[in-house]
Amino acid sequence: MRATERHWTDSPSMSANLNQQAIADYRDINGKAVASAILSQVSIDVSGLQSSGWQPRLVSIRIGEHPSADLYIRNQERAAQKVGIGFERRNFPSEISELEVRAAIMNLNVDPGVTGIILQRPVPEHLPIQQLQSTIAPLKDVEGMHPASIGNIVYRNIELGPCTAMAAVELLKETGVSLQGLEVTVIGHSEIVGKPIAFLLMAEGATVTVCHHMTREVAIHTRRADAVFVAVGQPGLLKGDMLKPGAVVIDIGINQIESENGQSRVVGDCDYDTCREVAGWITPVPGGVGPVTVAVLMRNTVVAAQRLQASYSDQFSNHH
Repeated sequence: MRATERHWTDSPSMSANLNQQAIADYRDINGKAVASAILSQVSIDVSGLQSSGWQPRLVSIRIGEHPSADLYIRNQERAAQKVGIGFERRNFPSEISELEVRAAIMNLNVDPGVTGIILQRPVPEHLPIQQLQSTIAPLKDVEGMHPASIGNIVYRNIELGPCTAMAAVELLKETGVSLQGLEVTVIGHSEIVGKPIAFLLMAEGATVTVCHHMTREVAIHTRRADAVFVAVGQPGLLKGDMLKPGAVVIDIGINQIESENGQSRVVGDCDYDTCREVAGWITPVPGGVGPVTVAVLMRNTVVAAQRLQASYSDQFSNHH
């Protein structure tokens, strides 16, 4: 039975059973399985490119030291090796100037051996992330962060969309819920996650409400939603009593917290235990959006390489 088709009763005699039914009925959306399916296809596409003489190659730019970025880079590198994409790390000291970073990016833009460039976040405060992102050639912008890539989503051209937003919407589709007319609430309106998710969902026919730090009563919007996306970076922000029974919860938050015993663990933005008692489907953290984001990055790398190959062959044929 799909999440949106569940029937609930308010009869008091059923309330004890209701809780058990809710616990038994929720489903984790398996991000690792979705990622694995995407990577299988990517692997086939990489072989196709290689057989025509093209080797996709990603270059990762990291500025300064960030343990969380290191983890993400390791996951990227592992996925790239799995599917046959070349991966190179370029690490720069945190005191590097904007001009030096831009020069490094421009060199990669014109290097025919590089098919994709990733600028790892966060960057030191003295560097303007948007300007640096804009320096990456749109054809090599595999993260979908260039203003041109973000703008393309408005026109439903989503081949190189922002990875996290694309991954989150992919996981909603995985539940089998029809997006046409679906009431969706997105909590968080960042340029790289919240806003692109809203545009991607609208392109699929969903009715979208976007909440942010100025929204007066977030719960009013989440309680009527068939699906809730949360991407704020605040542990426990979304609680079970803010959900409509059977709703789909896509948790994009990644927060490191210390538990009572002093161990640090990773949690999302939703209070997982209370949300899963009410939700029809929920993404676990870790193991939900994270692996799919990396898989979408690999898929974007293949798309970028295919486009570069096409643009080079166009240039070549025009010269002859």
